[in-house]
Amino acid sequence: MIGSHHILVANATCKYELNIKRNITILKGDSASGKTVLVDMIRDYVQNGPDSGITFSCDIPCRVIEGNTWEEQLTPIKGSIVFIDEGNRFVSSEAFAHYVREGKNYYVLVTREKLSNLPYSVSEIYGIRSTGKYNDPVPVYHETYHIYEEYLHNLAVGENISPNEIIIEDSNSGYDFFCSIAQNSRSEMKCCTAGGKSNVYSAVQKRSEHPILIIADGAAFGPEMERICELIYSGAELHLFLPESFEWLILNSGIIKDISKDEIEHAENYADSEKYFSWERYFTNLLIQRTIHTPMAYTKEHLASAYRSSNIIKRILATIKGVDFNYESEN
Repeated sequence: MIGSHHILVANATCKYELNIKRNITILKGDSASGKTVLVDMIRDYVQNGPDSGITFSCDIPCRVIEGNTWEEQLTPIKGSIVFIDEGNRFVSSEAFAHYVREGKNYYVLVTREKLSNLPYSVSEIYGIRSTGKYNDPVPVYHETYHIYEEYLHNLAVGENISPNEIIIEDSNSGYDFFCSIAQNSRSEMKCCTAGGKSNVYSAVQKRSEHPILIIADGAAFGPEMERICELIYSGAELHLFLPESFEWLILNSGIIKDISKDEIEHAENYADSEKYFSWERYFTNLLIQRTIHTPMAYTKEHLASAYRSSNIIKRILATIKGVDFNYESEN
């Protein structure tokens, strides 16, 4: 599946609108925030149509699955947005993850659990809140909002931080790149790898030097956000830089020619969920295919020397706002 899909669900007392553009969308929040009402309304409309008294609009079908027969319900569904309410424990199972990997549908999961086996994006974790768009007392308009909005954009232009240490999610090309920067930083910056996104939390806890900058693939870092934010709430001087992926960072810098802005800025129209479990994989494939047999040929495992040149490093760093790496050119 590809594309962005707008959903409108309404009855006489409430109205919901949301946009779904990735294979996994998470709805979180406290009880009575309206999440279950949304799922109930979709279920009612699917079963009873207009007789339900519900107005429904989406360019593709929406379905609700639940209970112990979830596999029987899910198997024939394709090209749909599948809603699953909280309390369905199968969402944390490897069997369910297998269906998500097939990419035949988009999934909206109402859950408070950390789903470690599903690489969902930090920008696709939402809460639901009521607004005053409709006159009180009824109907009530509900809209989604990014739960981690302040942390997605906490590096502000003009308020540059200068971290003492950078913690990189993994040990691949992105780690090589930022190690090159740290080695040529005037501030004797340290750079270390967490050895995987699930290890970032423990890697931060072991560090005594602050401020710390965490760099991770935002396209798959969603399961770790709650624990990392708990550290920030506790007073740890942490900053987050969560681009879609390191490959996205390279593509967004403009150093690779013959790639349209649309392929980067509207990945939902290209990142077919049947081919790419997460957008990180889409951007990786895009970069590899567009640089093959060139001096900029990219591999995820090791960073090519072309990307270590001062000019290239500067162009990539220029796209990172709010961080002063104190980078000093080697030449």
